[in-house]
Amino acid sequence: MVAITGATGSVLGVRLLEVLKLLDVETHLILSDWARANLSLETTYSVNDVRALATHTYSARDLAAAVSSGSFLTDGMVVCPCSMKTLAAIRMGFSDNLITRAADVTLKERRRLVLVAREAPLSEIHLENMHYLARAGAVIFPPTIAYYAQPRSVDDVTDYIVGRVIDQLGIPHATINRWKSPESSQGDEHDDRPAGKNGTARTSTAAQRNSQHLASGDNPSMKEKQ
Repeated sequence: MVAITGATGSVLGVRLLEVLKLLDVETHLILSDWARANLSLETTYSVNDVRALATHTYSARDLAAAVSSGSFLTDGMVVCPCSMKTLAAIRMGFSDNLITRAADVTLKERRRLVLVAREAPLSEIHLENMHYLARAGAVIFPPTIAYYAQPRSVDDVTDYIVGRVIDQLGIPHATINRWKSPESSQGDEHDDRPAGKNGTARTSTAAQRNSQHLASGDNPSMKEKQ
């Protein structure tokens, strides 16, 4: 399940949907009202463009939707980006819309909840809310830059963040440049091949994926957009 809220960084949620679609992962999308507004401010995507990337879509006002119940089985939920308002509501169990209700259900059912918290600087209130949710089982995921991946563009930064978010869900993929020790990376070149060619490869375990990565240096970036 993917929810996009009104925090800046709506392109992260869009790119997450694009990559999950490439990986043939079923997705259930919830867009908040302010997420819809931010899409027009920050991206060239229309609401219909984004909805088309998901397998199923829901209005944030539809509290009777299937995903509002714990009996609806999911592998987890990502709120990307997650506004501080939404994060605070989830912390308090205040299910005033389908996003906060679905997040509440994800926590109570002991499923993976990833909150891509987009705010800076952070107040004591923000940090306290994050601390509480982390103790409750949520993953607090600030969308920070990994300079060791040597990003060449904003797209590279976006793709790396999205790849690491997907890692949190336990979904196998080979879409990012992972850390290698300086000894093993000497002579390697940055790989610019698009995801559509090699970025959807699956392997069975994290250990196997890492060993393949170290052996081959094959780390396609996700530059090519749909």
